[in-house]
Amino acid sequence: MGDSGNTEENEMRLQATAMVTEQTPNRAQIRGREKRSSIRFPLVRDVRFKRLSMRNSVEIGRGQTIDISSKGVYFTSDVSLSVGERLELSINWPAQLDQKLPLQLVTLGRIVRSDSGRYAMAIERYEFRTMRGAQH
Repeated sequence: MGDSGNTEENEMRLQATAMVTEQTPNRAQIRGREKRSSIRFPLVRDVRFKRLSMRNSVEIGRGQTIDISSKGVYFTSDVSLSVGERLELSINWPAQLDQKLPLQLVTLGRIVRSDSGRYAMAIERYEFRTMRGAQH
C-alpha cells in the first residue's frame, strides 16, 4: 500500500507540474513572439548622430528615439541612412548627474534595419557623458 501511495503522489505531482507549465507563459509569449534578446523600452528623446568612417566623422543628422534596449536603438532620422553604416549616436538622457548636470548617452553601432525614415542600430559600445555647455 505504501508503494501505490507513492505512485499516486508522483502522478499528482506530474499533473500539477503540467498544469503550471501550461499556464505559465514562456519568454516569447510574454514579448508577443518577440525575437529580440533584450527588452525594448519606449523612450522618445532627441538624438544627433555622426557617420563614422576612416577619414572623418561629421555630424550629419538629427532625429528622435522611438525605443531603446541594452542592445539597440530604434530612431527616426532627418537624413537617409544605409544598412551597414556605422554611427555615433548621442541621445539626450532624461536623468541628470547629481540632479544638476544634463547627460547624454553616446552609442557607437551599426545600422541593421531601415524602414521609411526609421532605423534600427545595434549598439556595439556606449558611455554616458555630461553635455557640453551644461550650467554648473
